[in-house]
Amino acid sequence: MSMAGDAAGSFHAAMLVALRNAASFGGAINGVFEGPAVKATAPFAEIGELLISDWGTKDRAGSELRSAIIIIDRAEGPGRLHRLAAAADAAMASVPRDLPGWRIASLVLLRSRIVRDGPGAWTALVEHRVRIIESA
Repeated sequence: MSMAGDAAGSFHAAMLVALRNAASFGGAINGVFEGPAVKATAPFAEIGELLISDWGTKDRAGSELRSAIIIIDRAEGPGRLHRLAAAADAAMASVPRDLPGWRIASLVLLRSRIVRDGPGAWTALVEHRVRIIESA
């Protein structure tokens, strides 16, 4: 596995644990899935694509990661989904800064978007930028 893939794998695992263990998020939905959920009842979340680009220095490997959390809900309005999107962002703040072999330099919310997919169908997209560097 490449250094970037190793960083992405460590972060992905930590992100999944943080989302699943957050009572206000993982405890409020019917599951956090690593990819498209085949048989899930709303509300539920999927971990979307993890985009990776270089963010290293001369003497240490590093990556900039763009993560996506997709939250699916079925309701009359988006109120619950707004709360779940905020809870997902709060859960991401609990991702440990020190991961095996890596250190998170920054983790920030890029955007949160809620769209209507049809009558009673809502989707939220919560995206973060993570800058991670190899531990010294």
